[in-house]
Amino acid sequence: MPSSVPVVDLVPWFGGDAKARAAVAAEVDAALQSVGFFLLTGHGVPADLRDRVRAEAKQRYAVTVGGRGWLPPGVEANGYAEGTPTPPDMKESFAVGADQPTGDPDVDGYWFRPNVYPPEVPGLQPAVVGYLARMRELADELLVVCAAALGLERDFFTRYTGHATHTMNINWYPPMTLAGQPEPGQFRIGPHTDFGTVTILDREPGRGGLQVWTEQDGWEDVPYRAGAFTINTGDLLARWSGARWKSNRHRVLPPQAEAPDEDLVSLVYFYEADHDAVIESLQPPIGKRSDYQPVVSAQFLKTRLDAITIG
Repeated sequence: MPSSVPVVDLVPWFGGDAKARAAVAAEVDAALQSVGFFLLTGHGVPADLRDRVRAEAKQRYAVTVGGRGWLPPGVEANGYAEGTPTPPDMKESFAVGADQPTGDPDVDGYWFRPNVYPPEVPGLQPAVVGYLARMRELADELLVVCAAALGLERDFFTRYTGHATHTMNINWYPPMTLAGQPEPGQFRIGPHTDFGTVTILDREPGRGGLQVWTEQDGWEDVPYRAGAFTINTGDLLARWSGARWKSNRHRVLPPQAEAPDEDLVSLVYFYEADHDAVIESLQPPIGKRSDYQPVVSAQFLKTRLDAITIG
């Protein structure tokens, strides 16, 4: 059965004429309306940059969700975002994010705190810093594509991302031989939607892999293509679009009995907007809903982050 998740090639966007760029924008619009996900090729991010981030060893720095450093098992359950109590997600994460302060201690203490890098692994910081720079550049370019898809000014979205909040999680999904048998209803990451504008995921193929919800067939495996990023819409961008674009449910399956030694690492970049950006939803005919009230980005996001935090 063909996948509901399409492949979008950015090569014509970067190097084509106006007609080719419009065709790419239309593909993105169609994907975000239908399933909220697409595989992205032709993005120009070199494979060795992603490989270097994965290759660096981890060092445990226990923090809470939204923090900086190592998130140990048991602190996050993404299923709570849907109001469904679930066992903790079967993963560990090394989290980094936006670290350029605004000068407001209250804002900086939550959204722009310093990143923590283990001194025992000197190669990790330059690898991650380089990767974050490329991800932010790509995320902004995707928002430019989104604006083009709607016939809006090039900077319609990016005028609100000059000092955007963002987070990257290096998620480690340990094998069943180490993590043990999953509890009933337990996942590597429980069913949820993402919270920001766009998510850029670099993942490895596996039996306990990524699934997306479809109205027609329920849970469906997201196809894997080597070198491609998996892109999806977050709640903030879906609201911004007036519900034109879908922030879709997805999950990562628990380790599978037929692959007990499967050990995966995913790089997940969550892009948002300026912390104080007031997001006003696009009205019909571009948007599909006219009843959304304006929201402040940071307030909107923090409510969702609090919902998935355990303890």
